[in-house]
Order: sequence, then C-alpha cells, then structure tokens
Amino acid sequence: MTVATDFVRPVTGETFDALVGTRSGPVAVEFMSYGCEHCRLLEPVLQEVAETLGSQEAVFRVNIAVDQELAKRYQIEGTPTLVMLLNGEEVGRAVGPDPSVKVLWDAVTRPFEELA
Repeated sequence: MTVATDFVRPVTGETFDALVGTRSGPVAVEFMSYGCEHCRLLEPVLQEVAETLGSQEAVFRVNIAVDQELAKRYQIEGTPTLVMLLNGEEVGRAVGPDPSVKVLWDAVTRPFEELA
C-alpha cells in the first residue's frame, strides 16, 4: 500500500531518544514489522488517527525487525504494539489493537486524557 502522505514518522535506534525520548508532551509509538499482517491492516487507520491528531500528539513508528534493541527496551512481545509516552515516560500500551478508527483513537488518546 502506498501512502500519499505519511503522518506516522519513522524512528530508529539512532534517532529515537532525540525525537521521542526527550520530547515533552504526548507521543504514541507504533512498534511494528513490515511482515506483520495485523500491522498492514492497522496502517491506514493509524495514518488517519495521526492526521486527525495533527500537532496535538506525535505518532512515530519503529520497525522491530531493524531496531531490535528498542523492542527489547520497551519489552515488545508482539506486533503491532502501541506505546504511549508522556514526557518520555510510558503511560499506556495497546497490543494488537483492532484496526478501527474508534478503537485506535481511544488507545492512543485515552492514557493522556486519564492523566489530565
């Protein structure tokens, strides 16, 4: 699937801490693999959620096949896994979320709403 605009920013082990770990405010990170069927199903929905969020939250993507150290650091056991961070600290997690806008929207935004 070709995405005209990618609203989910890819990060690697080299760029993660600078772009995600030290970022203030809410961040969602998708840990995925390009060989994962559930990840492919989730992709267009995640793009829609990321586009809707705009500047409210940042959505990033980590390919665990390439960045296994990040997967170990965040104890990722399956894909897709969404990890929500606030000021660099994990505040929520969704493993294998249903690829619907409502479920994904709730998974990404609820941890931040609960802290407010």
